[in-house]
Amino acid sequence: MTSVPPRFPPHPIRGVQVLHQKQNCAPHFAEIEVDFEPAAEGFAFEVAQELTVDYEPAEALSRFFEAAAVGIEEQLSLPEHGVVIATRVVLRHARADTFGSHELAFRIAGYLAARKALERTGRPRL
Repeated sequence: MTSVPPRFPPHPIRGVQVLHQKQNCAPHFAEIEVDFEPAAEGFAFEVAQELTVDYEPAEALSRFFEAAAVGIEEQLSLPEHGVVIATRVVLRHARADTFGSHELAFRIAGYLAARKALERTGRPRL
């Protein structure tokens, strides 16, 4: 008999905050806060309507947010977590910096947010 892997998240997980900051010759800076809500199936990512971020050029923000979504989905999809993704992720807060914010920084912030959310459900950290 094969058991069905648990669905993620089993309940709403709100206020997952991540600050990814690395200072060196290639700096990283990304700050996000996301909520994970149970969904019927799959992965959905959205930006809260009220979210405003003071960053120029503003056009770059959509790429940063997409990178965070990719990082979250990639981390949750790792087979070692043993979960079925059924989540809606809402980006509630974000900060970016002229020197250090880029797609990779936000992707890493997404990985870290997914790990924190998994930990809150009692899933072991890998």
